[in-house]
Amino acid sequence: MKKGDISEAAARVGKSSYPPPHDEKLAGRKTWMLTKQFGLAQFGVNRVELPPGGWSTQRHWHKTNDEAVIVISGELTLVTDEGEEILRPGDCVGFKMGERNAHHMQNRSDQPAVYYDIGGRDAWDVSTFPDIGLEARTMMQMQFRPIK
Repeated sequence: MKKGDISEAAARVGKSSYPPPHDEKLAGRKTWMLTKQFGLAQFGVNRVELPPGGWSTQRHWHKTNDEAVIVISGELTLVTDEGEEILRPGDCVGFKMGERNAHHMQNRSDQPAVYYDIGGRDAWDVSTFPDIGLEARTMMQMQFRPIK
């Protein structure tokens, strides 16, 4: 067993599975897929760094995967169907599977923000993105289609 690699070399930088132009706000995002490094498949833990102006994802909700976020540094604006809330270091938030409360985070500050994203890895999950009219069936990689 060896510890996870959170060096810059291990980060996925600006890679997104969203179709253009929906990938633009994620361009500077850095993601370290920590559990993938260990071959874990039941849940995922990602360390994410968002630059100023960056978004975590497009706003979404999951059909069969729970999700939790823990802020480590910086300041993020959580945007949900219920409104907006500021998240600071030590704050955490959770999203229960099946609850249709689309969410994401935006870094509206002038400093990078770091958080951990923890969630289920059900290969049959469906993520719904109401703001852009798409849903994605995971099956180990995002496959987008219009919402029906």
